[in-house]
Amino acid sequence: MRWFFAPGVLIAVTGSLLVTRPAQADPDQTVRSADQVLHEVMAIPARRIPETLLAEAQGVAIIPDVIKIGFVAGIRRGHGVVLIRDDQGNWTWPQFVTLTGGSFGWQAGVQGSDVVLVFMTKKSVEGLLRGKFTVGADASVAAGPVGRNAAAATDARLKAEILSYSRSRGLFVGLALDGSAIEIDDGEHLAYYGSPSGQPPARMPESAVKLHQDLAQMTPPGSGTAVPLEGPTLAVPNPATLRQLLGKNATQLYAVVDASWQKYLALPPEVIGVDDPPRLDALQRALQQYDRVAQAPQYQALVTRPEFQATHESLREYIRALSETARPQIALPPPPVR
Repeated sequence: MRWFFAPGVLIAVTGSLLVTRPAQADPDQTVRSADQVLHEVMAIPARRIPETLLAEAQGVAIIPDVIKIGFVAGIRRGHGVVLIRDDQGNWTWPQFVTLTGGSFGWQAGVQGSDVVLVFMTKKSVEGLLRGKFTVGADASVAAGPVGRNAAAATDARLKAEILSYSRSRGLFVGLALDGSAIEIDDGEHLAYYGSPSGQPPARMPESAVKLHQDLAQMTPPGSGTAVPLEGPTLAVPNPATLRQLLGKNATQLYAVVDASWQKYLALPPEVIGVDDPPRLDALQRALQQYDRVAQAPQYQALVTRPEFQATHESLREYIRALSETARPQIALPPPPVR
């Protein structure tokens, strides 16, 4: 038997049998990671969860770094939080959940995915609050629409009680959640808030307040209507957030290409640094390099990789955000000669 560790789970392999033991989670880090996932998912307009759905959602579960490990049998395991609307339409404080599930089939590899589940009905939320909930059995689930496509959002809402979103980083593509169990984690709740589930928190950690506020800003309480894309909350994604996301995506991309491609797809060093933001013209030159690769059929093996697509898209959105927030300059003739 061999043991090895992946974030959130300890795995033992003996022959084709795969056995897991949950690793100890840090509840404060879980909440902070959930808040980061929420910001990153909503940072890129073309790929974020439609505001029409979030405005009408009855609950939102955010589970960072769900690990799926496959050999002959596969498993999923993740720690996260869920926030639920009360009768007044306000969000409750984060509650801790675990996600576990299994799958069978010929598969290999280790994949980490950030998972967001949007609960669209009271029934689905009530099922979760009863303690343990099986996705696809206790409520129907479907892959959620992204971006500004309101028609797609409406169709999905009519067909499923839960809409699932995942951002995968590994050997698997996507994340099938049918049959996975979501369970309220009373132990994490007690360790984090200092009081049992169902009782007022004995203490209110800063990370819980921040996540609660961030989700509330994206979804007016009890509105039932969409947050306008041109409104003050999500009109222009924060350039600093997009810069951080771009640097993270680029780092993952460079890990899967050789040195010559790292040089060709290099971004201005200021993207990952802590100094002033990179020059807009330097970013635009980098975008031209990415566009050339994306348009060339011989590079489809690279273009279809999620690491390339995420970096390409976040680079485009970062340039757009910098362009929209740049201070306009007056067109003037050259200054007078002395």
